[in-house]
Amino acid sequence: MIRNIVFALILAGAVASCKNDYLDIVPDNVATIENAFANRNEAEKYLFTCYSFLPQDNDIYENPAMLGGDEMWTYWPITNLSRLPVEPQNIARGNQGKVDPKLNFWDGAVSGKPLFRGIRECNIFLDNVDKVIDLDPSMKERWISEVKFLKAYYHFYLFRMYGPIPVIDVNLPIDATTEQVRVRRQHVDSVVNYMVNLLDVAAEGLPLEIQNRASELGRITKPIALALKAKVLVTAASPLYNGDADFSALKDKQNNTLFPTTASSQKWMRAAVACQAAIEACNRANIRLYTFDNILVNVNDSIRREMSIRNSVSERWNSEIIWGGTMGGSGIQQQALPRLDAARPGNEQTYGQIAPTMKMAEIFYSDKGVPISEDVTWNFGDRYALRTATAAEKNYVQEGYTTIGLHFNREPRFYANIAFDGGLWYMQNGTWKVQAKSGQLQSRKAAFGYSITGYFPKKLANWKFVIQDGQSYSLEQYAWPVIRLADLYLLYAEALNESAGPSADAYFYINEVRKRAGLKSVEESRVFLFQ
Repeated sequence: MIRNIVFALILAGAVASCKNDYLDIVPDNVATIENAFANRNEAEKYLFTCYSFLPQDNDIYENPAMLGGDEMWTYWPITNLSRLPVEPQNIARGNQGKVDPKLNFWDGAVSGKPLFRGIRECNIFLDNVDKVIDLDPSMKERWISEVKFLKAYYHFYLFRMYGPIPVIDVNLPIDATTEQVRVRRQHVDSVVNYMVNLLDVAAEGLPLEIQNRASELGRITKPIALALKAKVLVTAASPLYNGDADFSALKDKQNNTLFPTTASSQKWMRAAVACQAAIEACNRANIRLYTFDNILVNVNDSIRREMSIRNSVSERWNSEIIWGGTMGGSGIQQQALPRLDAARPGNEQTYGQIAPTMKMAEIFYSDKGVPISEDVTWNFGDRYALRTATAAEKNYVQEGYTTIGLHFNREPRFYANIAFDGGLWYMQNGTWKVQAKSGQLQSRKAAFGYSITGYFPKKLANWKFVIQDGQSYSLEQYAWPVIRLADLYLLYAEALNESAGPSADAYFYINEVRKRAGLKSVEESRVFLFQ
């Protein structure tokens, strides 16, 4: 009885003490919005929090396009990686499900980032950045523009994956009603217009170029914002979002249509205008197609052209990158590079286990610049027949080596992108021979660390990668090229062609990419096609 009375008195005292002001405090180790925007340094931390939700496109665990399709493959199960399972490969193998979906960027589960949470953080930043007392107005404008871009990009990433999504322009209040919480998906055209308007506003406050390259490379610029706008509009104009019959009847529970029911050529025209504006911004920022111009390296024209193609992806902050994403690349380079160094066959730190498929090996053109199945001069039917390389072919295939006909008389992009049995792999420390037949150096040696197709994605490994003694290596990391100028040129050519048919401008931008790749123009190459 006494114990119960004492407990009741303690409880009553505790309730009463809650009214005392000295208890109405936030512990020192608990962050608040006021703390986060108390000064410039704290606000900048919150800005970087908004950046932290960017998906890591150079990550084989997180990028659905890396192993989630049929461009690259690997043996299964993979056992020698730091994170298992590799969910993109799980998707490609038919193991996706709706109960607990893999690469769930909606909720941030199963190797997916919580992008709606990222949008919420962006909204919090925009709602509170005016509170920062020591922030220069021009810097505040830039930060606001960066966050608006990120907000648009997170919506776009979700849009590509899920189609008609809810637009989260503002955060819900903490006392939101049940009905307010039920945020509904919007028509895809509404989502597109929202993203485009946000990117237009963001572009106005962004710098044309990064001035402090030592510490700010990767931050958002005007060319990045305009290039993303172009990509959004080309996506919206594509058949998937522009009158696709498979989705035209899709409605929400309120019977509202979510996809356009008919295709519109105006969407392609709108996309073309956006592409042109983005290209003009890139020109002003001195962004240009990359060419390998290292005067200290003495190589022939074939290798120099190959390095122009390869390094447009893996050369650190090269001239072609509009937006360089996650800095890193050590993991992807380990996965791409096989045991090239014959003097160090025991080094197991280069796995070479991300393997381009046969489909990718065949999709590259012939040396005449047209598909191998349509080239009148190329023997497509005997592409798997064995053939021995001659001295005239030694720039691309090892002289005197026997391999299949598929590896001969191909365009330079084939040799720059894919390493194959009998091929050559130029690196800063020498030219290595790729020999992947059973028992050879690049073939399977153990239960892990080998290419299941015999092909290797050469372009993903920086040319300064060096296999060292023991189990060590050195490499140069590079920013993953989320958007390159070549991408933008091809988007523009597509938009022009779809909106008004073949034109001089459309041919010009395609041919600029072809010229860098060592191909003749589209017009000149037509003569090699079956009529």
